[in-house]
Amino acid sequence: MPKTETLTLTTAKGHQLSARLDHAVGPHRGWAIFAHCFTCSKDILAAARVAQELAMEGIGTLRLDFTGLGQSEGEFADTSFTSNIDDIATAAAWLKAHHDAPAILVGHSLGGAAVLAAAASLPSIKGVATIGAPADPQHVEHLFADHLEDIRRDGSAEVSIGGRPIKVGKGFVDDLMTHDAKAVIAGLKIDLLVLHSPVDAIVGIDNAAAIYGAAKHPKSFVSLDRADHLLSRREDSHFAARMISAWAARCLGDGVEIEDGSDGAVMVQSSPDSILAHDIRVGAHRMRADEPPSFPGGRDSGPAPYDFLNAGLGACTAITIRLVAERKKWPLEGCKVEVRHRAEGEGDAKRDFFTRELVLDGPLDDDQRNYLLAIANKCPVHKTLERAAHVDTQLKP
Repeated sequence: MPKTETLTLTTAKGHQLSARLDHAVGPHRGWAIFAHCFTCSKDILAAARVAQELAMEGIGTLRLDFTGLGQSEGEFADTSFTSNIDDIATAAAWLKAHHDAPAILVGHSLGGAAVLAAAASLPSIKGVATIGAPADPQHVEHLFADHLEDIRRDGSAEVSIGGRPIKVGKGFVDDLMTHDAKAVIAGLKIDLLVLHSPVDAIVGIDNAAAIYGAAKHPKSFVSLDRADHLLSRREDSHFAARMISAWAARCLGDGVEIEDGSDGAVMVQSSPDSILAHDIRVGAHRMRADEPPSFPGGRDSGPAPYDFLNAGLGACTAITIRLVAERKKWPLEGCKVEVRHRAEGEGDAKRDFFTRELVLDGPLDDDQRNYLLAIANKCPVHKTLERAAHVDTQLKP
């Protein structure tokens, strides 16, 4: 999992913004900023999952609470859509000062409209992804339409949005009317990814069509079928996160290049990030190996070498069991394998021990379970380990 750092950013007006930075895992491709939805925070499931998926693709991601929301200072009633854009600029400036300028912006709902507007003034941005975003910021006015008279008369009013009470100020309402979002979108010369649910009850799917229609190519659309506006279901937020992650990686390119192994071999090469971190390429798949923080110099940016060995034994065990059960047409519905490794002794007397614990799901009888338990010992990786394989190492020119 990515390492997450808690941050405090200071705006030009002196407000302290709460933020989290999910550091990249594996070859570093760039930095991104995630802007949350209206009345939400940086810690909603959609924000956390998108940030972590991007980090797993080598894209470090900063997610922040806008002024007056979440754990950030200030009163939301005193903010505006423009101040949201300024908060994104504050985050971009912090990244540039401490790491590198952001290349990707991701925004959910009104945060999507905000990142589209912010991208126009951030020259480092190469791509913007929106999730359930309105085509123009004025769209959110309908959420508190019943209170507009009170807001204009009293300067502010407490409204309920998505079941959450929030105080909306007159300045926020007036500022919404000053933004020509479609003109800004049409002027962007960057990659665009629009994600939207056709059943979004808060921001209708027609907004996605308007954003897509206003934008120039390259642009893409992904339908979040059956998802609600907040992507409340795990499978919906996870799907959106994976789509954004794949798009962003393609948008930024491969970053640190890992050579292909000759003749289909696995390639492992040193990473510039640390002495212990190494990047791995297995065909089209990219991974990273590292050591845990308990090991001097370890950053835990990927599994340790013995973790990969355990994973190989566990995967081979599960695959072998599933194949046998399938061939025999037994009612095995799922297989889980926990693998642990330990070493005992010293020198030539040192021995390695692997412990496997199996969970076989499904209405199997005792004979079937015992048979599959025995089959676990016949998986190819198990046999390789027990044979004490010889390793030949050579220097290549």
